[in-house]
Amino acid sequence: MKFLGIAGHSGMGKTTLLERLVPELSSRGLVLSLIKHSHKDVDIDRPGKDSYRLREAGCKEVLLLGNDRWALMHELRGAPEPELDELLDRMQHCDLVLVEGFKNGNFPKLEVWRPALGKPPLWPHWPGIAAIASDGPLPVAGTTRLELADTAAIADFVVAHAARR
Repeated sequence: MKFLGIAGHSGMGKTTLLERLVPELSSRGLVLSLIKHSHKDVDIDRPGKDSYRLREAGCKEVLLLGNDRWALMHELRGAPEPELDELLDRMQHCDLVLVEGFKNGNFPKLEVWRPALGKPPLWPHWPGIAAIASDGPLPVAGTTRLELADTAAIADFVVAHAARR
């Protein structure tokens, strides 16, 4: 299994890029998974549902199985967030895990940066950023720039730079 991060400030277009990148990589025969880290509270369950009620009653994990998918919900209950390695250990085998978030982790990342949004790039201050996918010029030289609209070139980069577990 290999993995590579997609990093950038909120609103830069990371998910939009991933929506293009996943089909491109899949068309190359790769089996993909994704880990998305959010700084918001997330809940895929709804109040009143059995799984929600039992989770609220104190279950540490609830696995919900439906006709088309299953989801495992794990309650942290005040425990620290798990490290990326722990989450990767829980993933079923695949060729490539794309990781959105975990900006501080020291593993290979592609930054998505759009200068029109007025925020500075994360590079060079965040670890692991090996290139920047952008729709404009970079403010300083020193890293690889990929055209944000060139999905095939970005896919080539991902395949070449993903870290092996």
